[in-house]
Amino acid sequence: MRFSSTALIASLAAASVDARSVNPCDKRATPTVYLAGDSTTAKTGGLLMGWGEYLPPLLNGITVVNKAVPGRSARSYTNEGRFTELANLVTAGDIVVIEFGHNDGGSPRSASDNGRSDCPGTGSEVCVSGKTGEKVYTFNHYVETAARAIIAKGASVIFSSQTPNNLWEGGSYGGYGTPVRFVEYASLAAKNLAGTGKASFVDHYQAVANMYLKLGNAKTNSLYPSDHTHTSPEGADLVAKAFAQAVKLAWNGTTPLKGYLKAGNPTVF
Repeated sequence: MRFSSTALIASLAAASVDARSVNPCDKRATPTVYLAGDSTTAKTGGLLMGWGEYLPPLLNGITVVNKAVPGRSARSYTNEGRFTELANLVTAGDIVVIEFGHNDGGSPRSASDNGRSDCPGTGSEVCVSGKTGEKVYTFNHYVETAARAIIAKGASVIFSSQTPNNLWEGGSYGGYGTPVRFVEYASLAAKNLAGTGKASFVDHYQAVANMYLKLGNAKTNSLYPSDHTHTSPEGADLVAKAFAQAVKLAWNGTTPLKGYLKAGNPTVF
């Protein structure tokens, strides 16, 4: 089922209003961390796998539910009602990790709009799809609207920057100097919602970039059996460990997941 952006934003707002009747102290015995993202996080299969499938062994005392879906962007995840589903699922004490970016680029104004590209900018900018005529909002609008509805239920949100593509593609390390713009957008989203006390940021991009530098050319390339974006199961496991290490180090501030990390998780960068 496809949802219009306007209808979805209204439903997210309704979720926030409904949450007023929820006792914020009414927590599950075991909290849940939900993952919202694309194929780099999702369960895929065959030679490829998303990192979200390898997060559970790195945590204690919390259930992991992977709601990432291949091919999605902040826009399409919104329009399909998936953020609304999350806002309806969470209870106080739960955590939602939001990680998009790989599918968010391009121009929605094009006649060949793929339904995933966000409107350029980080605020209230609005574009019109050159294909469907729908209103298209910015990356930050989509993820921040979703986060506010989730936070209204007493849950916390971690904005996680997208993972890098293969930084050793071609045999030379690409470095961390120029990450894609959605890394900064995710960081900005956390800053914009900092006043809620329920939003934080993990620079997953830099963590993985540092890991790839340590692994070197041959090993990193071996983790990409199909293309320069999607990793093998071994690669996904390492990407999950990089996420956990970034959470442990609290580079960008402490996140609510830090207290659930297992002792003795490996160091990968």
